[in-house]
Amino acid sequence: MAGPSGARAVVLGGSMAGLLAARVLADSYGEVVVVERDDIGVSATARRGVPQGRHVHGLLARGQQILDELFPGFTDDAVAAGIPTGDLGELRWFFNGRRLSPGTTGLVCVSATRPLLESRVRARVAAHTNVTFLERHDIVGLVADEDGARVTGVRVQGHDGSTPQRTITADLVVDATGRASRTPVWLEELGYERPREEHIRIDLSYTTRVFRLRDPSVLGGDLSINPVTSPSHRRGAFLSRIEDGLVVVSLTGVLGDSAPADLDGFLEWTRTLPVTDIHDVIHDAEPVGEGSVLRYPASVRRRFEELSRFPGGYLVLGDAACSFNPVYGQGMTVSALESLVLRDHLARGEVDPLAFLRDIAQVIEMPWQFSAGADLGYAEVEGVRTPEWEQSGMYMAKLHTAAVVDGEVTATFMRVAGLVDSPAALMSPEMLERVEQGFLRAQATAAA
Repeated sequence: MAGPSGARAVVLGGSMAGLLAARVLADSYGEVVVVERDDIGVSATARRGVPQGRHVHGLLARGQQILDELFPGFTDDAVAAGIPTGDLGELRWFFNGRRLSPGTTGLVCVSATRPLLESRVRARVAAHTNVTFLERHDIVGLVADEDGARVTGVRVQGHDGSTPQRTITADLVVDATGRASRTPVWLEELGYERPREEHIRIDLSYTTRVFRLRDPSVLGGDLSINPVTSPSHRRGAFLSRIEDGLVVVSLTGVLGDSAPADLDGFLEWTRTLPVTDIHDVIHDAEPVGEGSVLRYPASVRRRFEELSRFPGGYLVLGDAACSFNPVYGQGMTVSALESLVLRDHLARGEVDPLAFLRDIAQVIEMPWQFSAGADLGYAEVEGVRTPEWEQSGMYMAKLHTAAVVDGEVTATFMRVAGLVDSPAALMSPEMLERVEQGFLRAQATAAA
């Protein structure tokens, strides 16, 4: 049901979560204003508000499908623009130092930098005439009615300092400001409880450099090479072909380990990876620009759905609700799924904030269990390890081993990890049998 004529929604934050929220709000509100502290314009370069934008970014397969649903022809346009694509299951994956057998999933992986991907989404959102962007503005705080029962707008301040604070009134305000969200503080100021938070401290680091290959054929036609971190191999990396004939390489360390950003140190660190593939590709490549480092201390989940009271006219989504360990590539796709939840609630009329927050908690649950459960595989990571977690970990280890010799296992795993298929697909009788037989074959191969 469309909002009343002239009704306004305000989105706080103009990154992927905010852009996708603005897209669905544009169908229900006469005006949508996106407030963003950065100067975004039409730029396809990394910006201060998205520190991970300089590093390898993953949009899972389900996220790609949602972009095509919200922006028809999105993937076709990306391909036409020369952005590399490939099948998710046919990338060069390494788990526990062993390459998974490629398997065709039918799922498209679009290999673009985060700034380029975001700029293409932003252009599609900006094409809606009722969406405007208020850039270079800080969000000072919320405005509510006298008893704090409903948020009625937001106070903003321009960066130039020449204009005073001003209030933007709104029928709905959506917080998409990311993991640094001040919603918990604002709730307290309005007389509400702060949400309980769960933290999984992983002390992750990303060190990234961009290269131009002297001989692109060295990749053997592969879109990316991904020896992922695990408790048995704590150093990992992602190498992806990107736009303009370049490759981007992000080296990942956990629990305080971090690769150096200088070229010599960066290349030397690639020698310590469980496989030589990435070093073989970039050891004589031409560096483009300087290296950059990102530190990610912990995954954080804010349990808004547990609250008994929440102000009307106010929603939270994206990393403001749950910030995932980025090595699993879940953040943008979960935000995309949450935008569909928002669309469903808007179709029913005025959105009940607590009902919305409970519904996105269900969207978050499986990806959170996947990433948090994997991180708990490191003995140093604090958290509750249940018997169910131990059983799941044992099965996933066996599955990854079976995938070394069985591409069907790889394909099924990637469809689940891509949030397209339910985890139940990994537990079907056929898959259980394939995992058991593949595990035995892989063990025999390793022994030989």
